[in-house]
Amino acid sequence: MSENATGVGHIHVLGFLTPGNFADDDPYTGLEATLQLFEDAEKAGWDGAWIRQRHLEHGVGSAAVFLAAAGQRTQHIELGTAVIPIGYESPFRLAEDLSLADVLSRGRLQIGFSSSMPHAEILGDLVYDGDWRGFDLKHGRIARLVENLRGNYIGDSGTVIRSPGNVQRPRLQPQAEGLVDRIWYGAGSASSAKWAGEQGLNLLSGNVIFGGGATDFYAAQNSVLDAYQSGLPAGRAGRVGIGRVIVPTDSADAKQRERYREYGASRYERTLKPQTFPGNGGRDGILFPVDLIGTTDEILEHLAADPVVARVTELRVEVPYEFDKHEYEQILHDVRYNLAPQLGWTPSH
Repeated sequence: MSENATGVGHIHVLGFLTPGNFADDDPYTGLEATLQLFEDAEKAGWDGAWIRQRHLEHGVGSAAVFLAAAGQRTQHIELGTAVIPIGYESPFRLAEDLSLADVLSRGRLQIGFSSSMPHAEILGDLVYDGDWRGFDLKHGRIARLVENLRGNYIGDSGTVIRSPGNVQRPRLQPQAEGLVDRIWYGAGSASSAKWAGEQGLNLLSGNVIFGGGATDFYAAQNSVLDAYQSGLPAGRAGRVGIGRVIVPTDSADAKQRERYREYGASRYERTLKPQTFPGNGGRDGILFPVDLIGTTDEILEHLAADPVVARVTELRVEVPYEFDKHEYEQILHDVRYNLAPQLGWTPSH
């Protein structure tokens, strides 16, 4: 199907987001397989490879550590995480880890944050010594981390630290030039998106939106983008990355196609009406779009009708949880060679 036929020909940055699955009794094999996906994606010309951060689950619990490893296995591809729940992190210590990983990657990290705290009632007491429920674990914590990344000196002009062979004014080390401009916020609502814009952060918006009374996912996500753009400071464009679950079946075998269909069917009911989110008192419903599973032509038809994708130039392909390495390889191959060129994308390296 041609670009003119689909009406989708404006995607310039193509990335994928993977959960980094591993078996409970064999974490190395799964993590190594994910690192190999990053290597293969770079060879195929993808612009970005992103990892989820997942506490207490069979996935990457420290994105900074994983991306440091990925940085040593790749040379050009952007290395991202979507998203780090800021509530579990120290704004200064995490800034140190990310700065070090970014320097080692030669400036390729793209760091996404959220203000959510999955498994908070289980994990919160393990992270904090004392009652964490009264702490600022949301936007202010992200703002402090960003400020740390700016590398301003700590203390007044007379404040110095002494180490063997050196006397210097203290600030976060190492300094990762430009990392502060590669910070993203995963916004699930218009209000949080506006805050991200006001802070000059980049915007991630995927398959989960807090509707705030809305019942249409795409209308609600368009409102998120509008709010973000209204908050941006003058002269700051900001990058916007849209995520969609995309599973092409072109080169899949019969067993894989059936598995993909069952996966999509198991998640379809949640797209029919707003869902209740445990932990927010039921004030807002969560909206989900339909997963895009099918042939390249079928997926192109959906993307051509997607009013949010029509507004952006960056697309992040979100692959399902708990799939096998060969299934991820097939999905990413079909996206790269069948779907992406018809979206107007060409490899940058």
